[in-house]
Amino acid sequence: MENNKIESPVLKQEDRKTVILSVIKILIGSFFVAASFVFFFTPHKIVPGGVYGIAIVIHYLTEGIFSAFPSGLPVGTVALLFNIPLVIIATCSFGKGYLARTILTFVSTAVFTDLLTWIQNYFNVGALAENDILLSCIFGSAILGFGVAMVLKAKGTGAGTDVLAKLLTKKTKIAVGYTLIIVDSIVVLSGLIAFHDIEATMYSLFVAFFYGKLVDVFMQGLSFNKAVFIVSNNYPEIGRQILSELHRGGTLLHGKGLFNGDEKEILYTVLDNRQISRLRSIVHSVDPAAFITIIDAQEIIGLGFKPTDNEED
Repeated sequence: MENNKIESPVLKQEDRKTVILSVIKILIGSFFVAASFVFFFTPHKIVPGGVYGIAIVIHYLTEGIFSAFPSGLPVGTVALLFNIPLVIIATCSFGKGYLARTILTFVSTAVFTDLLTWIQNYFNVGALAENDILLSCIFGSAILGFGVAMVLKAKGTGAGTDVLAKLLTKKTKIAVGYTLIIVDSIVVLSGLIAFHDIEATMYSLFVAFFYGKLVDVFMQGLSFNKAVFIVSNNYPEIGRQILSELHRGGTLLHGKGLFNGDEKEILYTVLDNRQISRLRSIVHSVDPAAFITIIDAQEIIGLGFKPTDNEED
């Protein structure tokens, strides 16, 4: 008997909405990435890693060589050519599901880069912080980190060193921000060889590190939640007040003291940062001798917090 699969119209609509949102995120992220290079990094010969870092080096090294491009080969076009073999690697490593997003990302970034460069030259606009290279590095890193995070959140990749970084993350489980730093630092050294400018290289290393950290911040968000462990013999009353006054749940963990081997229950809960002060008051009023550990919870996924997001492998 033939088994005809019936697809839900609601599911189709949700899938369509997800695709549209992903495309919007990728386009926005690509625009910010392009803007960071055009207005902050390229004018100062900052090579913050990645394919665009290599493209910046080639742009300056080809200055005056081609009559059609007297100021050097276009950064966006050069990056586009470098990305073609890398997108093949991305497809083989992450599957065809990444192919459309990857092509959209690196093509749109290249188009935005050359378009913004044309606008910059047409209106004779220099760097946005032309006389302050440090300010360019800081703001450029923030814009670049935001753009890259937008692309990654859309489950896309701009090919380039993002592909290599995601491969390292997949194999080593190291946070993607750190793998970006490792890969991009290697590219930064090419700028030193090409320009023989140690100061620009030092700024480039700063950008590679700073924007890599910002990618993690934009991906995971700032930590506004706390994980709390409470050791107290009066845990039932403390738990009751957490439920009734803070409207939060918790979990009892069974433990044993190392000093005398006493059996004890450990109350574990997660709270909003603003609730910590009230929690302290509750615990102190019930059991002044209670032992409390409060730690930052970087990301909380589940009921009452962030919904589960099924990432593609």
